[in-house]
Amino acid sequence: MPASVRLVSSNSAYREERAPRPTDGDLLDAYSEAVTGAAEAVSPAVVNIEVRHGHSPTPSGSGSGFIFTPDGYILTNSHVVHGAASVTATLSDGRRVMAEKVGDDPDTDLAVVRIGAAGLVAAEFGDSQTIRVGQVAIAIGSPYGFQYSVTAGVVSALGRSLRTTRGRLVDNVIQTDAALNPGNSGGPLVNSRGKVVGVNTAIILPAQGICFAIAINTAKFVAGHLIKDGKITRGYVGIAGHNMMLPRKLVRFYRLGGETAVRAASVEPASPAARAGLREGDIIVELGGQAIAGIDDLQRALTADKIGTAIAMTLIRGTEKIATTIVPAEAPPHPRG
Repeated sequence: MPASVRLVSSNSAYREERAPRPTDGDLLDAYSEAVTGAAEAVSPAVVNIEVRHGHSPTPSGSGSGFIFTPDGYILTNSHVVHGAASVTATLSDGRRVMAEKVGDDPDTDLAVVRIGAAGLVAAEFGDSQTIRVGQVAIAIGSPYGFQYSVTAGVVSALGRSLRTTRGRLVDNVIQTDAALNPGNSGGPLVNSRGKVVGVNTAIILPAQGICFAIAINTAKFVAGHLIKDGKITRGYVGIAGHNMMLPRKLVRFYRLGGETAVRAASVEPASPAARAGLREGDIIVELGGQAIAGIDDLQRALTADKIGTAIAMTLIRGTEKIATTIVPAEAPPHPRG
């Protein structure tokens, strides 16, 4: 029975009574309440970041970030703080606090800095694996130094690959039309429940409505390693890939461990992947005996201890299942701009 219909008794007979349909105003009010509530929940954790290079007395760059632990760890973009001589964070209550860079990872354009201050509010992480195209996406940041600007839109696409201006290729990126501007970099992308699902990182100029964020599951993994070691030493195989759904017939026929995997969008020449015989379009379903459900799984599998070691890999090429081995190398340094 539809939720909008209920049965009421009258003289032992039943008649239908329909609940009033929500008006356009009701729907807009509900949308506004969702955006307002999410922004109010996360804004206290958002910070404006100013950086100085060398001995310059004036800021040479700025961006956004957000506190994700009560003891002052802040996520932002690598390109915001890389090479900075000093970093200053301005909190939502107006306090300006010197920040210490914990580490940055150009491969994912993510960085962690830390501040020492009392009474900090931490944003809550969501799960980027549950994001759906079309859902509400809310970006919070400090474009052009205007603190705590909020824009809203929808998730436009998932699984994008993004090459930054410094030549880095970042995989598994969220595309959104929530407007970003210079200074939004490093701020949170939030769902309607006020959970952070991405770290805003880039816009495409002069296009409008094409903005990108690093998935928060990737950010959680990276942040943990940066806090522990100050950097990430990872294995490198030399593919650009994206997550994809596997055809159900293929999953059943080969009895695969999951319904998603990583498709190689491109294979770098002379890379470990090229030496292992991988081709563009190959689908990686298993590495080292572990199912590879997505880019995050692949990154987790390519840990430092795998460098120089032959690892079993299972892939799908067309409809053929292929077993091979691959020897990850240490990730090469990225070009600096």
